[in-house]
Amino acid sequence: MVICVFGMVGNGIVLWFLGFRLRQNPFTVYILNLAVADCSLLLLYFLLILGYFNLTIICYGLGSFLPFYNGFLDAVELLSHLLVLSSLGLLTAISTERSVSVIFPIWYRCHRPKHLSGIVSGVLWAGVAFFILSYYVCSLLGQRHYTLLASVGIVYSVILSLTMLISNVSMVTGLRCGSQRRRLGKLYVAVVLNIIFFFALGMPFSINSFFNLLYYGFLFPERVTLVLALLNSSINPVIYFLVGSCRQRRFQGSIQVALRRVFEERERSKEESPVPEGIPMQSTPRGSAGEGEA
Repeated sequence: MVICVFGMVGNGIVLWFLGFRLRQNPFTVYILNLAVADCSLLLLYFLLILGYFNLTIICYGLGSFLPFYNGFLDAVELLSHLLVLSSLGLLTAISTERSVSVIFPIWYRCHRPKHLSGIVSGVLWAGVAFFILSYYVCSLLGQRHYTLLASVGIVYSVILSLTMLISNVSMVTGLRCGSQRRRLGKLYVAVVLNIIFFFALGMPFSINSFFNLLYYGFLFPERVTLVLALLNSSINPVIYFLVGSCRQRRFQGSIQVALRRVFEERERSKEESPVPEGIPMQSTPRGSAGEGEA
């Protein structure tokens, strides 16, 4: 419950800041949806643990509460895995779009659909609804169809993971190994840290679920992977704050200032402007013009 409360407060701050205090840009739309997925996962398990405490207290006086709690437990188990998969999809979308914006900056600024972030986020949430419907259908058809559903989930996760890996490698290559080397912006650093922690903390939870559907057992200890998944959903706001408040190897600034440094549009503009290292951007008229256009 401590992890859930801490994570909900952190993600709530991110939701409030991105939703009401900052003008939206293509990448903050994804971050906003990612915070919604993380906060939803934490809220589900907060309610589940709270219900367990209530069940322990009143189980002898209210037996009708037990079936409801068991049904809620099954729903939480399904929704939690789908929310983790939606986080994977959102991180992949961020990585892919940032890679395109770095490798093909002019094409990206001229030809990117205006509402692409919202459309992609909507498709990913629609995928969550599709998996819920598929799970319900499989429960009616029999156990062997769960194997098919797990196989689809595994293929989906592998494709997204490989896409994310290729996108980030391409972006690093474009930023640091091209003819014009550019800085790694704070948002890029934050997203890379999100991805690293997701694979270290969140991915074992999904692997456990798929392994259980295929082989009727868990590959890792179930409670350990659950705690890791909750930590993964709670750590992103901490990453944003630490990355945004780190200046000259010191941590300084309020939460709002730190988040603004990470998510503001001008950070992305400076990061993507093709200005060679060692040349101050404000002293170059062309760089300043490009920065204003961004």
